Amino acid sequence: MELLRLLLLAVLASEPAAAGGAETVGNSSEGLLEFSVGKFRYLELQKPFPEEAILRHISSNVTFLIFQIHSQYQNTTVSFSETLLPNASGTGTDKGLVFILRPEQSICTWHLETSDPEPVQNVAIPLSYSESDPIPGGCNLEFDLDIDSNIYLEYNFFETTIKFAPANLGHARGTDAPPCDVKTGQDSRWRLQYDVYQYFLPENDLTEEALLRHLQRMAEVPQVQANAVKVVTLTADDKTSVSFSSLRGQGVIYNVIVRDPFLNTSAAYVPAHTYACSFEAGEDNCSSLELFFIGFIFMGFFFYILITRLTPIKYDVRLVLTAVAGCVGGIFLVAAWWRFGILVLCMLCIGLVLGFLVSSVTFFTPLGNLKIFRDDSVFWVTFSCIAILIPVVFMGCLRILNILSCGFIGSYSVVLAVDSYLYTSLSYITLNVLKRVLHTDFRRAFINVPFQTNDFIILAVWGMLAVSGITLQIRRERGQPFFPPHPYKLWKRERERRVTNILDPSYHVPPLRERLYGRLAQIKELFQKEQPAGERTPLLL
Repeated sequence: MELLRLLLLAVLASEPAAAGGAETVGNSSEGLLEFSVGKFRYLELQKPFPEEAILRHISSNVTFLIFQIHSQYQNTTVSFSETLLPNASGTGTDKGLVFILRPEQSICTWHLETSDPEPVQNVAIPLSYSESDPIPGGCNLEFDLDIDSNIYLEYNFFETTIKFAPANLGHARGTDAPPCDVKTGQDSRWRLQYDVYQYFLPENDLTEEALLRHLQRMAEVPQVQANAVKVVTLTADDKTSVSFSSLRGQGVIYNVIVRDPFLNTSAAYVPAHTYACSFEAGEDNCSSLELFFIGFIFMGFFFYILITRLTPIKYDVRLVLTAVAGCVGGIFLVAAWWRFGILVLCMLCIGLVLGFLVSSVTFFTPLGNLKIFRDDSVFWVTFSCIAILIPVVFMGCLRILNILSCGFIGSYSVVLAVDSYLYTSLSYITLNVLKRVLHTDFRRAFINVPFQTNDFIILAVWGMLAVSGITLQIRRERGQPFFPPHPYKLWKRERERRVTNILDPSYHVPPLRERLYGRLAQIKELFQKEQPAGERTPLLL
């Protein structure tokens, strides 16, 4: 059987090359999937039917190939042979293999299969590199493959972390690879640099078609540099691991380009994607009044932090308890104003919430990615100073503080409400701060988010709501006292006035108890039977 296989490959190698153009789905007549260098091909894999992929007519100046295959969430296995070995195969949604070519080799084959019971749609491509190009994952010591060009991605609610193996310098066919850790000079792999790129899929688009189409923009070096955003550049001295803020339900593709600054060459790793959620799990599924409002925010925020850090309670239970605690906080703040009229306490809470939002917006900008703010002490001192500065500045004009808070916080609550039905990156203004409080390692994460059409529209709506709300309140409150007396004082004053002023019609209103008895008597009459009509007294003679 092996002899027949070799004869078949020899016959295929003798045939003329296929014409260039778009690749189509389907098998060749020989039962092999034929690929061309740099050409994407769509294919469908089924569990009982593994496939063989073949690349013919490999140029002599090519020294190594990277074959990569991608799917949305179902795992695919790519291997050098039908026998799956840990150091010669990979399984996942974004997997690739590096093939070091032998002298005179012009044909390469791969084995493709899936263990998923449902058919898996994939897109695959072989990429070629020359001897001057660095080899991604050529100095792998952490993962199973001997040469591992894959990006390993992990995520949780707070952060998404990518890891990859260091690269090595390129070498000619038939020669040994340069040693990885014998030398650390400029003639070794320590001169290589790694550019980490991030690419956002269209918002609210979880379709398989969109992912497989956009992945084609993140496979080759020129396309990655043209379409993605470079987040950071790592040197050989840095740890090959980068963290980002998790964006649940937002598709993100990551890739790393390794560069050789001496030879001015580069090569791309195998891109990896995530939605920071699961398409199959039941949980974490991808398809998943003013003073009262201020008190609710104030109490609910701190209570959620406490129960999340100190208890192992499930997420749904935490939300219910947070809502209850928020209601208690809102009622307490309303009661403090209604009964005692403690203006300073109420305005301090309002000012701190506004300061929290302003500080969150400040660190939502590129300022939040500065290296100095990865130190928790620096970050929280700066954040707290900005948050406290707002009530301090406006403490002399409390009415303006109240109006500004109502305008900005109320309009931002509309943004959060919209996020429940239509994805927007603006919700991460406050969510990133919550993640930083709850997750210690979040300080090392880059907080980049997509800013697309939906975000521009919602940002404009937020601005218009805030400006119109502030303007309306200023016009309505013009000529009015800064703050009216608290309700309990007004109620007590009105009660005393009614008692002493007999000319006031309300003075003659019966007491509350008598009014209640009278109302109950009227209700009872509705249920009494109507007496029969007729004469009830004896006639007088």
